[in-house]
Amino acid sequence: EVQLVESGGGLVQAGGSLRLSCAASGFSVGDDDIGWFRQAPGLVREEVSCLISRDGSTEYRDSVKGRFTISSDNAKNTVYLQMNSLKPEDTAVYYCARGCNTDVANIFGTWGQGTQVTVSS
Repeated sequence: EVQLVESGGGLVQAGGSLRLSCAASGFSVGDDDIGWFRQAPGLVREEVSCLISRDGSTEYRDSVKGRFTISSDNAKNTVYLQMNSLKPEDTAVYYCARGCNTDVANIFGTWGQGTQVTVSS
């Protein structure tokens, strides 16, 4: 069974850091593009970052460039999102999924339960 489990969220003050983890089972993270997404209350789910399996390249939405870093540990079958210099507008539930955009992720149909990130001002 393909499964993704996110962890690492929490409450942090603006300027702080968190590292999110996405533990995969049922497939190898090195074989698929893995994306991080977030959804704030009342807003649509948006892409945050992606790790491209083909060449290990990374993608980030403009608002997180220079602050967030996506990486993986294939031995642990886990993808991480290091988030530094957090801002209140980063507050959301964060999800990982197979694919770099929500259309592809929905085709795969594997979403974790998400992990809440709350940044206080």
